[in-house]
Amino acid sequence: MSTLYTQISSKGQVVIPSHLRKEMNLSVGTKIAVERDGNAIVLRPITAEFIRSLRGCTRGAGAERERTHRDDEQR
Repeated sequence: MSTLYTQISSKGQVVIPSHLRKEMNLSVGTKIAVERDGNAIVLRPITAEFIRSLRGCTRGAGAERERTHRDDEQR
């Protein structure tokens, strides 16, 4: 992939080049996840595929919260 350049507007907005929007089927209103990866900023469109990739990432979080709550009540 070749490097593309754009700039940040006074409102902090960044334009994604039209050919990339077309290739990735991005349209007006598409929500984007913004992540920092070291010195890089990663933009990920929130699509059904992205949501499926999150499946299971919070597995066990409810059990940990319940255990912490129970421990707090016993103190």
